[in-house]
Parts: sequence; structure tokens; C-alpha cells
Amino acid sequence: MELFSPEYFMNEALKQAQYAFDEGEIPVGAVVVAKNKIIARAYNQTEKLNDVTAHAEMLAITSAANTIGGKYLIDCKLYVTLEPCLMCGGALFWSQISEVHFAAADPKRGFRQSQAQVLHPKTQWTEGIMARESEELLHKFFQKLRK
Repeated sequence: MELFSPEYFMNEALKQAQYAFDEGEIPVGAVVVAKNKIIARAYNQTEKLNDVTAHAEMLAITSAANTIGGKYLIDCKLYVTLEPCLMCGGALFWSQISEVHFAAADPKRGFRQSQAQVLHPKTQWTEGIMARESEELLHKFFQKLRK
């Protein structure tokens, strides 16, 4: 895996998702990158924090903003293991993040299910980087939950 490649950063997000899995959280992880440097790492913590808004993306946005000392994440990239939901998409809109890269699609709750323009018009997004690995971890989590 090439250093600073999209796969490299998504693999770092998958490591965060594994932390969530290990803690009994839905395994979604995220990293925010600026100038090829990870400035924030986060994973879902809705159970741990008893907070429905404690999604990986929300925590990563807050951490990145604290790191750079400002609320706008212009020139930053988010790598996240699952398509952001509408709430996270709205937060990404307000952060003005430059790029969003997600692994697995979320056909039930992903931001693309909305008819509205959710991400900022200048935000570029891609899907599918390491989707199989992300989907496998999610599938494993929900199988374990059902037992």
C-alpha cells in the first residue's frame, strides 16, 4: 500500500472502525487529512458517549477543527468507512470540507438518499475505496449482534 494513497488513508479509517467494533459500536471509522497528514482520527462512539450524534464523521470534524484552530476544513479530505448519513453530510457541508471519500455505500441512511444537495457544492466525493473490507467488518458486526 503506497504511502499517502487513498487506500493508505482508508486503511487508517478501517483501523478506527476496528476500534469501534472491539468496543461494541457500529464499526465506522474516519480520518481527516490535510497536506497528506492525518489531523484527526475517530470512530463511532454513540453507545460509549450515550450520544446519537457521536458518529465517526462528527467526532472527526470536531477534532480536525480543533487541530487547525478553525471551523472550516477547506483543503481537507475525509476518509470514512461508510457513506455519511444525512446528519453527517450536513455537518460536512457546513465544514466546507474539500473531499469526502467513503468505502461502503449506505443505501438506507446514506446522504445520497436525500433529494437535496447535501454536501457543499465545492466538495468532491468518491466511493468504493476498500469497500469490501468495510462491508465485511459491518457484516461481521451485525451477525455478532443478532446472535
